[in-house]
Amino acid sequence: MLTKAAVTYGKGENFKIDEINIDDPKDGEVLIRIKAVGICHTDLIVRDQYYPVPLPAVLGHEGAGIVEKVGNGVTSVQPGDHVVLSFSSCGECKKCLSGDPYACDKFFELNFTGKMGDGTCRLHQHDQDISNFFGQSSFSHFSVTSQRNVVKVPKDVPLELLGPLGCGIQTGSGAVLNKLKPAEGSSIAVFGCGSVGLSAIMAAKVANCTTIIAIDLKDSRLELAKELGATHTINPKDGNNIIEKINGIMGDGVDYSIETTSIPAVLRQAVDCLSTLGKAAVVGAPAVGTEVNLDVNTLLFERAVTGVLLGSAVPQIFIPKLINLYRNGKFPFDKLVKFYALEEINEASADSEEGVTIKPILKIS
Repeated sequence: MLTKAAVTYGKGENFKIDEINIDDPKDGEVLIRIKAVGICHTDLIVRDQYYPVPLPAVLGHEGAGIVEKVGNGVTSVQPGDHVVLSFSSCGECKKCLSGDPYACDKFFELNFTGKMGDGTCRLHQHDQDISNFFGQSSFSHFSVTSQRNVVKVPKDVPLELLGPLGCGIQTGSGAVLNKLKPAEGSSIAVFGCGSVGLSAIMAAKVANCTTIIAIDLKDSRLELAKELGATHTINPKDGNNIIEKINGIMGDGVDYSIETTSIPAVLRQAVDCLSTLGKAAVVGAPAVGTEVNLDVNTLLFERAVTGVLLGSAVPQIFIPKLINLYRNGKFPFDKLVKFYALEEINEASADSEEGVTIKPILKIS
């Protein structure tokens, strides 16, 4: 069938709204009519080819929509269901079978090589294949995706708001609730107050951390961080030495830290600010091959650094939990978003990169 989508044709080029062909769902797949989709940092670094997904491609991996059609063998959803789309996983490797699909052996292959699980594409234009992204390619009016990407959500929650739960908001909140699992009364420092960092701050409040330190270069974001649960804020532009400032608050460092900026020097700070037995979670996505220098003696004193993919979450379990927290007023992620039309995707992307908008969501009519 024909559909409209925002296509990325070349490295660093603006998205272009074009007509493409999309296949019917195969066995185990679902056709989704996309109602809204978040723009994520990962979409933009793939557009710029820091991650070399083959182009042309239809990006977008925070889709939310309504099930239009299901392929053979699909049992988790049916036409008319409201759904959020998340990442792809194989369902067959040891990690998937152990309940850790975010660590799937085929994660890169299924999400970044431009192909679906069977090695073919679902998107085409003038007899040319268009690369899929994250198994969903949701910068489009329609998406074909594996049922493993699909999370059924309640119909009484605004569907256009929910797409970012599939990646950015899941990543930040899951880094806290699923990976770090901070003890009640503990302390945490969050480096970077974009959608991932602010989601981590909301999750830290849910986890009853009593000291939540937000670090960012924009005062407006630090103000929002305080509204969402931060107890202290630090702006490096004010001449603050981050480590000294954190030690001034805590005395001997924080129990946990989260690095969301993808900047190696900031990761070093996120490790150096830890107290003994502290743990740093790395969720920022820098260019492939980025390296960071750490003081081994800092690590030797029982400090740890861990990477986090997609919030270490099983989306079908974790996303409904986040929705329930939102319903109960404990996870107000709607304060992060601004809506745009799909045709405004380049404006929305620029606003995101310039820090004007924390989490752009494209509405699709």
